[in-house]
Amino acid sequence: MPEPSIRTARPEDEEALRRLDHASWSHLHAVTPRPAPDDPFFRETGRPEDHLVAELDGRVVGYVRLGFPTPLDTNRHVRHIRGLAVAEEARGRGVGRALLRAAVEEARANGFRRISLRVLGHNTAARKLYESEGFVVEGVQPGEFLLDGAYVDDVLMGMALR
Repeated sequence: MPEPSIRTARPEDEEALRRLDHASWSHLHAVTPRPAPDDPFFRETGRPEDHLVAELDGRVVGYVRLGFPTPLDTNRHVRHIRGLAVAEEARGRGVGRALLRAAVEEARANGFRRISLRVLGHNTAARKLYESEGFVVEGVQPGEFLLDGAYVDDVLMGMALR
């Protein structure tokens, strides 16, 4: 089984990432409404250089969106994972793990002291992946989101990079 290759996104990835984002949307991991089929993928808060993409057999099959937890200068030492998606047909092939590891290495290489993320409490597969890669639960906001008629916890996870 080939390993996914990871690279920084390019503007020409827009269409493939937009389709992936729309197809992979679910309340299992999303608190925002499903993106419209013609919504742009890249935007001011998520430019191509803020994304790492995974390719298998020359096709984009996943991405991780990186940013900051807040707009404050006082926590610019923290990299924040703002989203991670893997195409259905590529799941179980190490794509999510490769993207997560690349995000951690990118943060470490650029001098960040911490990396953090938020994950919905009911997304057990994602939580297990994050924990297996060294992220720890740093807080839980019980019932923070109402999704499909159910209250769902917001789990805050992080990792020290130094």
